[in-house]
Amino acid sequence: MSSDQHQITTQEITITPEAAKEIQRIRLENQIPESHALRMGIKSGGCCGLSYLLAFDEKPEENDKVFLSEGVTIYVDTESLMHLSGTKLMLIDGPNGKGFKFDNPNDTKSCDCEDGCCD
Repeated sequence: MSSDQHQITTQEITITPEAAKEIQRIRLENQIPESHALRMGIKSGGCCGLSYLLAFDEKPEENDKVFLSEGVTIYVDTESLMHLSGTKLMLIDGPNGKGFKFDNPNDTKSCDCEDGCCD
């Protein structure tokens, strides 16, 4: 499937307005073209749950789903989508600084470690 055949949907992956503003700020600061979309993905995080990936990408890959939330186009590969469905990307600003948080109902962090690696 070519990139112009990807169907854009507004469900499954969402971004808060605050996160969308921060994505735009990062895009401008790093001179990333408006034509590039936000790529979201996951990789296994071992006992600590999922590790999340964020990047900008020029075009979708053949197996990507394309989402639109708060004016931000998002590419997610189908394997990551199995774990990211229903996720909301939020911006948090707290004592440890500002950053993105993935509110993911599928991430069950079942860590039994006693060394605090998942805290």
